[in-house]
Amino acid sequence: MVRGIVAIIKYQQAFLSLNKSLNIAFAMLVMAVIIYCNYYEHNFFSLVLLGSNHSWLRNLTGSFLLYFIPFVGTYFIQDKKIITVCLKNKWFIVLLFLAPAIFAFRVNFNFHHSLLAEYFHGDTVIFWQKCFDWLVRFILVMIPLYILWRWKDKHIMQFYGSGALQNFKAYFIMLFIMIPVIASAAAIPSFMNMYPRAQQIHHLNIHQDVFHYFVYELSYSIDFISIEFFFRGFLILAFMRITGMNCILPAACFYCCIHLGKPMPEAISSFFGGLILGTVSYHTKSIWGGLIVHLGIAWMMEIAGFTAHAIYK
Repeated sequence: MVRGIVAIIKYQQAFLSLNKSLNIAFAMLVMAVIIYCNYYEHNFFSLVLLGSNHSWLRNLTGSFLLYFIPFVGTYFIQDKKIITVCLKNKWFIVLLFLAPAIFAFRVNFNFHHSLLAEYFHGDTVIFWQKCFDWLVRFILVMIPLYILWRWKDKHIMQFYGSGALQNFKAYFIMLFIMIPVIASAAAIPSFMNMYPRAQQIHHLNIHQDVFHYFVYELSYSIDFISIEFFFRGFLILAFMRITGMNCILPAACFYCCIHLGKPMPEAISSFFGGLILGTVSYHTKSIWGGLIVHLGIAWMMEIAGFTAHAIYK
């Protein structure tokens, strides 16, 4: 266990030693501006780019730009040689466009809603739409990743990050460290408005029982598997053989962008969490450590949300 924690610390030291502090600072500045605009300038990115009143194509384009600009921009601020890499490796250019396109499509896909409306009615259809959203998004991420892996990377590596991980206990220690952080955030109004996510079914006129909450939480949990395969698997392991460790910072910026609209402390911490988990994936070639931490934090936030609502409301 101690050896695992030491290894994780060494991963972070290796990342910091191979990346100029100015590059990291600039990436943090870019994300700080994006976060500021989103939370203090009328939710600029959430509403202007991703507003629900826009057409589906407008929302898809807005999502793509929101992910693409900081993701690609961070690659170019790190190393001037990236331009040479792009000129020599056309597949890298394809990946730069394909990655944000896959996730933008995932976020905006809702065509299954009308299909469910044919089988369910009233608030019941809303419940199943919410649950199926995560399952459908899981499929929309995993199928393209599997195709890309079979096409380009099967002969080089196991499916992005599916390799075995050692030192599992070290990741549970990381979760234990997060308990006081989550507990202190639980009473913040923005946190209580967002968590537990299961509160989204409280107002629905359905027979709410253990089954409904179990299905909802299970669907919510499935989403984290595809998130880890995408951000700590695909964005790290597919890119690292082209750019080396330069893939970690762009993936963290991308990861931060998908948290806009959630409580601001969560959006900020997602950037640093993306860096830490990205370095772990880079060195271990496995997403399971990140999944333990990510899913564990999600469940703790659900528990903290239920507890906070019981105490303060």
